[in-house]
Amino acid sequence: MITEQYDITGMSCAACSSAVERVTRKLESVTESSVNLTTALLTITYDEHVLTRDAIIQKVEKAGFGAALHLEQTKQEKEKSEEHLDQEVKKTRQHLITNIIFAVPLLYISMGHMVPFPMPLPAFLDMHESPLNFALAQLLLTTVILFNGRKFYLVGFKSLFLGHPNMDSLVAIGTGSAFLYSLVMTVRIPSDMNAVHQLYYESAAIVVTLVMVGKYMEGRSKNKTSEAIRKLMQLAPDTAIVISGGIQEEVPVEKIQAGTQILIRPGSRIPLDAVVTEGNTTVDESMLTGESIPVEKAEGDEIIGGSMNYQGAVIAKVMRTGQDTTLAKIVKLMEDAQGKKAPISKLADTVAGYFVPVVMAIAVVAAIIWSILGYDLAFVLNIFVSVLVIACPCALGLATPTAIMVGTGLGASRGILIKSGEALEISHKVDAIVLDKTGTITEGRPKVTEVISHTLPEEELLQIAASCETVSEHPLGRAIVEGAKERELSLLKIEDFQSITGQGIAAKIPAKDSEAVYYIGNRKLCEEQGLKMNAYVEEAQGLAGKGQTPMFVAKNKEVIGLVSVADTVKETSKGAIAKIRSLNTEVYMLTGDNVRTAEYIGSQVGVDHVIAEVLPQDKAGVVERLQKEGKRVMMVGDGINDAPALVQADVGAAIGSGSDIALDSADVVLMKSNLLDVYRTIKLSHATIRNIKQNLFWAFFYNSCGLPLAAGALYAVSGHLLNPVFAGLAMSLSSVTVVGNALRLRTLKLDE
Repeated sequence: MITEQYDITGMSCAACSSAVERVTRKLESVTESSVNLTTALLTITYDEHVLTRDAIIQKVEKAGFGAALHLEQTKQEKEKSEEHLDQEVKKTRQHLITNIIFAVPLLYISMGHMVPFPMPLPAFLDMHESPLNFALAQLLLTTVILFNGRKFYLVGFKSLFLGHPNMDSLVAIGTGSAFLYSLVMTVRIPSDMNAVHQLYYESAAIVVTLVMVGKYMEGRSKNKTSEAIRKLMQLAPDTAIVISGGIQEEVPVEKIQAGTQILIRPGSRIPLDAVVTEGNTTVDESMLTGESIPVEKAEGDEIIGGSMNYQGAVIAKVMRTGQDTTLAKIVKLMEDAQGKKAPISKLADTVAGYFVPVVMAIAVVAAIIWSILGYDLAFVLNIFVSVLVIACPCALGLATPTAIMVGTGLGASRGILIKSGEALEISHKVDAIVLDKTGTITEGRPKVTEVISHTLPEEELLQIAASCETVSEHPLGRAIVEGAKERELSLLKIEDFQSITGQGIAAKIPAKDSEAVYYIGNRKLCEEQGLKMNAYVEEAQGLAGKGQTPMFVAKNKEVIGLVSVADTVKETSKGAIAKIRSLNTEVYMLTGDNVRTAEYIGSQVGVDHVIAEVLPQDKAGVVERLQKEGKRVMMVGDGINDAPALVQADVGAAIGSGSDIALDSADVVLMKSNLLDVYRTIKLSHATIRNIKQNLFWAFFYNSCGLPLAAGALYAVSGHLLNPVFAGLAMSLSSVTVVGNALRLRTLKLDE
């Protein structure tokens, strides 16, 4: 059995992806087949000895779609593919702008005479003086709009004829019937002046324009996904400095092989996964690991491609290249997770599969019955078009997007950016929340937490440490300086500053003691410099057990105190987690910290489960494992290392203060960086789904009542025939009801 991926073209909605899944699952030896509409990827598992690739492609093509084996792309190929997507979105935008420009005069001509205040037209366009010109002007404007939206008709009718109608089919049938009926009425105007009152050109044109707005927004949303991967790939530089025979040469990374010696300068990004062979440095791996405290690197330590080298210049031996690097694997994880995510918004498309053929059947049967009863063509056409117009699925089409639009708007006003209706729909089903620790539960940056000294006041010890760190570039040093500033301590002038890579710093403070040398650093510094740590060793171990980083402060050869630095828990985290748990959801904390530290922080904030010592590339695996246990998972994170897990989760939520890549990968962005917004998101989802169900009820209620009337039931009883104008009015009323109901969402109180 093998699993392969195929690029699918020609899909427009969930009904299309369902059709591809349905036909491929019927193939012999296929055990699993799923289609991701967003990435247009078919993932299929089959026996290669029984089924061939050509057979799979032919089956998909027979269903009306294109298929080709998905091949791994280089960085340049991916950029070219993304440029093509950008061009497609720009093309849709141009067509949309053109349609809006033509729709404005169309609405003025067709509807201007219906408004309470006068909207005059020249005599040659006046409905009463020049009815044919009045109709032909609308026909011309509508033709341009429908031509720009021709894709709906090409795809909609093709899908209909192949037996899997979709939302494009609904648009094509509804607007097409309105246009054709209007065309017939236009032809009749010279012989029947009353026909001018039965034109529906503006209905067809406006519906197509509004649907194009939705398609344009959908295209922009899809581009955000590829943008996240593009930014991730750009972390690693395109070139590296290779050292060979004592000569330095800048070489493209794709030409570098494992075992090559490279030079990494201070302040530059590490090009490939490597092992340090000479030198010491400090590396900021937060862009990949999410951990805010930089890591000391010495000879024999591994460094990750894409991370930032801080202080020292080092020579390193390349360990992994190409698709084997940590960064490339994270990109692959993101792409795989995107390929596995199945669409969930299938209700309207499933209904469309039955709704369109049923309505068409009713229209045809009604027309045949009235023809058999001896009524003329005009009467029969009136019946046929009335059925199609009253059943035009505007309300059905508006039921979901209007509620989602209002719901996402309400969220945005509260700092919750929900990128898709899919994310809003599925959030109410979430029963497991996975929270990344750093930057999500905690602040994401080191702060001074404790100052301990047995001989000096706390303020004096912190003043000494901060004064020595004033010229240091190390993040822990900057945290100590910030801690002193917060306490409004004055910083003293220093001399003979020395940075001891991987250990700490040393300096003199003339204002304190002109001869004394002060040291600030880790335990290794104390051991290397022969400093007496006294009783501070046990206290340092206790602080480390709480997830803090203790820094020893020494004068000459004796430690005089500790300044402890840590990534502190946000003030709002504990209360927010309690609220989230009240929604009958389990809360998991995910961290790369050791078990002891993780359990301590987990107990502080009240999570249900703690998952510690998780490597960056394994986070998506944790989410996947929970999904296999039958849970609907929301992942909340802020780092690049969280991006694959954000995509793998049923709903990915990024903290607003996080990295751009995490924000682009997520379905929801919490701009306030407050976990309470996770609770608000789930509550908003519950309310929106309830509203959508109400909207669908009203949409079907109108159709259930209107279809029999349009088919002639009223005429059979009272002799009155439903005019297509009133059919259109009923259709509009159903849309107004749906929109009005959706607008009620704006009054929702998210905190109650």
